[in-house]
Parts: sequence; structure tokens; C-alpha cells
Amino acid sequence: MKKIAAITMVRNDDFYLRKWVEYYGRELGKENLFVFFDGLDQEIPSFCRGVNAAKIQKIGKDVVSNDKGRVQFMSWKAAELFSGGYDLVIGTDADEFIIVDPKLGMSLAEYLSAAKIKDSLSPLGLDFGQKLGVENDINEDEPFLSQRHYAQIGTRYTKASIIAKPLTWGSGFHRIKEHNFHIAKNLYLFHFGYFDQKRIEERFKDKDRLAQGWKRHMKKRSRTIRLVTNLKARKFETWTRFARICQTLVRPPYAWNKPAMFGLRIIVAIPPRFEDIV
Repeated sequence: MKKIAAITMVRNDDFYLRKWVEYYGRELGKENLFVFFDGLDQEIPSFCRGVNAAKIQKIGKDVVSNDKGRVQFMSWKAAELFSGGYDLVIGTDADEFIIVDPKLGMSLAEYLSAAKIKDSLSPLGLDFGQKLGVENDINEDEPFLSQRHYAQIGTRYTKASIIAKPLTWGSGFHRIKEHNFHIAKNLYLFHFGYFDQKRIEERFKDKDRLAQGWKRHMKKRSRTIRLVTNLKARKFETWTRFARICQTLVRPPYAWNKPAMFGLRIIVAIPPRFEDIV
């Protein structure tokens, strides 16, 4: 088995971090998780016991400088982990979960250990929303996937999250600078950052995020809820297969090393086999 690390950085985000530690700890072992708290004023929660957790000086004063500074820091840390003997490093935000299709009957560590990865590997991105009028407010004590059943297939979350050697991530782990991306079969990145209307409204009240200029960003991301609520859900197998092919072949004119999908808005219904994973 390959030695695999997972890294993330958070600020005031225990809600997602708890799930992140629980999921990746189960898949990779807590001793292989590295969590960095953005700001010395942060508290390391008790559920991080057994995890490599550290507080660092606050990075950036606004959304742009914070995002660029974070990913540069994470690229440096990944390089250190490779020097320390790791074979692969997974970089994600705390609301992102890289999941192997349960139909394979493999853990994430088993899947990645068997995969041939030269530089990096990208899971297919799925951005979850809330189907208003059908799905209730999220209950953090229950699996997310037992409460949310619809997601938009999006190029934004087909990220170059898994690297096999020291490389430089672009902002948000969306790409590897000066390298192409390779989308894996039966591997998905589930993004839950904007999957609950009540939580989005609560985030608008977070003075720390508002001071950094996040209000416009959060309003923009609430579009996923509108799309999930208003558009017909399509078949998962058919459209994820199409998206994987399309995103592999199509590039946006401004970035050859990012995927594109002609601006299509495709909502899929998530099969029941995923329900208990996160």
C-alpha cells in the first residue's frame, strides 16, 4: 500500500472539519492527516486528537490574497511530506471529500495504491445543493449523503487534488501549474460547501468572512441550490460518464490545464449506494 497524506487548512470551520477528520481518518488513518488552522487565534478542537494539527499565522487580508497564500503554503507542505516518505498527497478544502464509487468495493487507500499516477490525479467534481421543499435543513449528526441526493456536475470541482510528487497547485487546488490534469474513473470529489440554505444564511453573518470580502462569493455559490431545486435530475451513470469524457477533451480558452464542459448545467440524482459514506 502507498503511504498517503491528506492536508487541509481551515478557519472557523469545525462543522466541516469534523466530517473531514472522520472521513479521511477512516480512509487513510488519522496519523496521515495534516490540518492547519489559519490564525493563531484559532482553537484546535478535541476531535483533532491523533491528527497532525497546527496553528499558523493568519494568511491574507481578503479572499484573493488568502486563497493564493493558502495554496502556496499547502504546496510547500506537500513537498515536505514527500521528502518525509509519502507517496501521494491529497489536498482539499475541509468541505471536499474524495470518494471511490462503492460499486468497486475498495477503500480510497486501496484505489489510489493501485492507480498509476505520474504527476497528479483528478476526481470528477460534484457540487451538492439542497432541493428546497423536498430536503430539510442539514443535521450534522447524520451522514450528509443520507440527507442530500442531488448535485451539479461541475468543472469547478474536478480538481487536481491528488499529487504524486512536489508540484505547485493553483488557487483552490483547481489545477497544477504547468501540468495537465487526468480524470480518474469511478473517483469523485463531493463538495458540500453550499448544500444547505440555512447554513449559507448563517455564513453571511460571519463577520470574519464578511471582512475578507466573502459576501459576494457566498451569494454566487447559492446558485447550486437554485439549480438543484429547479432543474430535472438526470441519470448518474449516463451523465458522469459523459462529463468525464467531455472534461477530458474540452478546455476553456483562458486555461488549457483546467476542464470545461460547454457551460452545461447538469443535475444528477446520487445513487443510494453512496448514502452512508460521508
